[in-house]
Amino acid sequence: MALKPTPSTGNEKKILMCSISTTKYSFLIGVLIVQSLALKGQSKVEQAVLTKVTDVFTAAKASEVKVGGEIGRRIHITEHANLESLHLDKYFIAPFRDKKRSEGFIGTGMLIDAVAKMAAHAQDSGTIRIKNFLVDKVIATQEPDGYIGMFTKAERMWTLWDVHEMSYLAFGLLKDYQLFQRKKSLDAATRTLDYIMANWSSMPYHWEKNTGVNLFEAATGLDRAMLTAYRLTGKRAYLDFCIKQKKTRDWDLEIEIGRRQGLNGHVYGFLGMCLAQLELYRLSGEPRLLNQTNKAIDFLTEKDGAVISGAAGQWEAWTDDQDGENALGETCASAYQIRVYENLFRLSGDSRYGDLIERTLYNTLFAAQSPHGEQIRYYTPMVGPRRYFHEEGYCCPNNYRRIISELPQMIYYSSVVRGSEGIGVNLYTASSAKLELPKAGVVHIEQLTEYPNQGRILVKVNPEKPATFRLDLRIPAWAKTATITVNGTPWNETTKSGSFARISRKWSKGDEVILEMPMEPRLVKGRQRQAGRVAVMRGPVLFCLNPERNPGVDNINKEVDPHNKLNGFDLGRIVLDPLTISGPIADRSIRPDGISLKIKGWREGWTLGNGPHELDLLLTEFTDPGGKATYFRLANLGEAVDDELFGRR
Repeated sequence: MALKPTPSTGNEKKILMCSISTTKYSFLIGVLIVQSLALKGQSKVEQAVLTKVTDVFTAAKASEVKVGGEIGRRIHITEHANLESLHLDKYFIAPFRDKKRSEGFIGTGMLIDAVAKMAAHAQDSGTIRIKNFLVDKVIATQEPDGYIGMFTKAERMWTLWDVHEMSYLAFGLLKDYQLFQRKKSLDAATRTLDYIMANWSSMPYHWEKNTGVNLFEAATGLDRAMLTAYRLTGKRAYLDFCIKQKKTRDWDLEIEIGRRQGLNGHVYGFLGMCLAQLELYRLSGEPRLLNQTNKAIDFLTEKDGAVISGAAGQWEAWTDDQDGENALGETCASAYQIRVYENLFRLSGDSRYGDLIERTLYNTLFAAQSPHGEQIRYYTPMVGPRRYFHEEGYCCPNNYRRIISELPQMIYYSSVVRGSEGIGVNLYTASSAKLELPKAGVVHIEQLTEYPNQGRILVKVNPEKPATFRLDLRIPAWAKTATITVNGTPWNETTKSGSFARISRKWSKGDEVILEMPMEPRLVKGRQRQAGRVAVMRGPVLFCLNPERNPGVDNINKEVDPHNKLNGFDLGRIVLDPLTISGPIADRSIRPDGISLKIKGWREGWTLGNGPHELDLLLTEFTDPGGKATYFRLANLGEAVDDELFGRR
């Protein structure tokens, strides 16, 4: 993948054109211009360290976004059912107060980060109380030298995962300061980072060899904490630490398959490095900082690194065999995939990253949580049983909470490119937001939709004064046709799947845009281990088979073994009849507005696809906790289509 920056031209302070090119994908790190909009809402210190490369899209403030639909429901149940079930003092605070540990990780800083963002979005008094409790209690445990951890003095700093824990504590406290201007959170965070810098040189000789873990993996999160502190304080030491000590500019790892010594192939750690480099790229504009992210996107989308649900990896490590069982899709990895996609969406303005967010969000991410919200998974396989994680903390539950807390800022965006103002709609869900454009002023925008159940989205555009700007609507790659009307009049320009429909006009209060995207079920071809079989999708949603919802499927191979209970792999031998697929039908078993599909089929065997059907199947959404099979046989594979996002060599 070649990255070719173009020189600055005209009066623009900085223009970079970087092409993230894959075999048949062309991910464009588009035209990036430093613009006055970037200054709005920033402190003087933040303006002093203003980036050399700014984003095409700027997310709406979380406090200005209201979210409904399934995305809003997931945010709500995480904020309430999940958070309110936690033993905050016992599990998340007491170990830091006692300081008796000699090993382990809790993720209290991750939780603080998540709760701070939830509180900023919802402004819920209960969530704010939880945030303040966590922040105040953990700051009270900080020692005079700045240490804020749970380890005994003899085990501090260089016992796994002490630096990791401190890094996320600092990051969470910095987020509290950013969103709520609590000065004591900034002070505690910078003292923690100062402690790490002061003790960095004490790393024991052969530490990486002795622990079996590479330093970048053991300190995931440290770079972003340092870069955030630099942005908030202007203190050059934090930036210098990233460049000179952590060597953040020099990382350029290859994708390694399997769980190897040092954990180089660890998906979450690899993507954590990508995020740090993307932030540093914004500061420096050095194209080489995109190399590792470039490799990750290429592997995920072109080289079978991601499965159809959006998940990646087995046992937390890169894989490319499309194995759908067991330890597929660590929740940390799924969260960081979405975070990297969203970073690139903002940076480039390329709608395909929105498609990747959507696929991963509605399938792997939401399936990692129980339908009512209390429990969270470590892995989310496509085949076989799914299990909930047994602890309240650690990385996966907390990274789930963190990414859920970021969803309000993945829906609406503003942009100014070469003087052209616009509002971008990335995710479709019942919601509303207030954004401000430099010339057009304040614009209120609202979506009325039942997406992803239906492909009809009504967008209400209400500027406070008549103004000219663009409305950018993402047309997903799955949407082969799409029609748009503006105030009842057809929009005559052609829409293209996998791109934006850009509607430029003078907008007034009461204007309405309707986007219609037909949602027909489709059978998507499997790859690698899933080759020769198909998965059923409708819009962005994947469907699965739950044996408990399909009486009789557990003994469909009775001719071979009348006593055998089929596992997920065996269920994948069912042959579907694509002509019989019907629905959607309402199904409240998984979520209040859930849907299911019906399809007929046959037991495995000699069927040619034209005899009497043996099975009447109900396929439920992938988030069904009892789902055990996702891929099935067809008598004629020619009736299936390629995946529009993954494996398109």
